[in-house]
Amino acid sequence: MAKRNDVTRTIRIRQIRSGVGNPRPMRETVKALGIRRMHQIVERVDTPETRGMIAKVAHLVEVIEE
Repeated sequence: MAKRNDVTRTIRIRQIRSGVGNPRPMRETVKALGIRRMHQIVERVDTPETRGMIAKVAHLVEVIEE
């Protein structure tokens, strides 16, 4: 059996623009990422699902790569 790498990559996401004036699905996507207010930074596991959510609201958030 191959040994699994248990280290999970995480990414940090910060909201840089307000969701006001955007369609409801975009506002809900930001909320689903766990962001509650402007300039808040959240850390999420780097998965294709998370990257897809970020791509949907790329104009509202920024990814902080370390």
